[in-house]
Amino acid sequence: MPSPRRSIHVVAAVITDARGRILLNRRTENRDMAGLWEFPGGKRETGESSEQALVRELREELGIEAEIGDWIMDVPQAYPDKHLRLEVRHVRSWKGSPRGREGQAITWVAPDKLSRYSMPPADLPVVAALRHPDRYLITPEPDTDEDAAHQDWYARLARALDAGVRRVQLRTPTSPARIQLAEQAVSRHRSGVQWLLNRDIELARRLGVGVHLGGEQLLQLEARPLPAEQLVAASCHDLPQLQAAQRLGCDFAVLGPVQATTSHPGTAPIGWEAFETLRAQVSLPIYALGGLHPDDITQARRHGAQGIASISALWPT
Repeated sequence: MPSPRRSIHVVAAVITDARGRILLNRRTENRDMAGLWEFPGGKRETGESSEQALVRELREELGIEAEIGDWIMDVPQAYPDKHLRLEVRHVRSWKGSPRGREGQAITWVAPDKLSRYSMPPADLPVVAALRHPDRYLITPEPDTDEDAAHQDWYARLARALDAGVRRVQLRTPTSPARIQLAEQAVSRHRSGVQWLLNRDIELARRLGVGVHLGGEQLLQLEARPLPAEQLVAASCHDLPQLQAAQRLGCDFAVLGPVQATTSHPGTAPIGWEAFETLRAQVSLPIYALGGLHPDDITQARRHGAQGIASISALWPT
């Protein structure tokens, strides 16, 4: 019988300088995953609070006295020999000059360059949380193809964007009139909004936007369907679909339903415990879906989610 995995609680810091750059440590040759870059920190010892552990680790690793700031997220991650919980906190104030006191290389990185650095699986969702939106709007389809319904749909979309939504899945392209509606939305709001089309790879390629794949599409594709500058996301409901999304190089996934939802009344929710268990098996950024509201973002991040994906909670009424 295989031995049970060790459970380790690690606290890591996002240390930001006056230029907005973030500090990374490089793992030394005598450690597992040697050569990979990570957010500095270390194991929480028995009897320590997370704040105490992080202050101690940053003193030992970097020679600084840090003031621990806001919590960012927890990332549960399963490794072959251990189960890790990575708790991530902001550090914006410290005394001393950071240096690699344990022989490790350190570097300051602009947030938009973080993805260029090879990192352990648990650190990758943190990069996404620092760089990308914590909510993902899935638009409903217009009630009809009449002009009034399209104008109402577009007005609601504009209100959602005005409210701060910056990542949107368009579910409209099911008829020529709705394709035109999607094209109109993208052309008018291309700057600052990340657009993804539901399932339609060819239209996404033509419009230069992302695509959101269905779970069944994942298992049929052998390679990422769009170039790196166009987002690829996927709807997942189980581990094989999540693994397929990761293998294809999807930028993120949506997993659920976590709670009961009116859009799928016959589907049993998986709950937060199952969400976290599945989340830990891959390193993808994952949005929690199903019966969730922006008020649930903190809860979602406690379980390793990027944030929430929703139709009704993010669509103005």
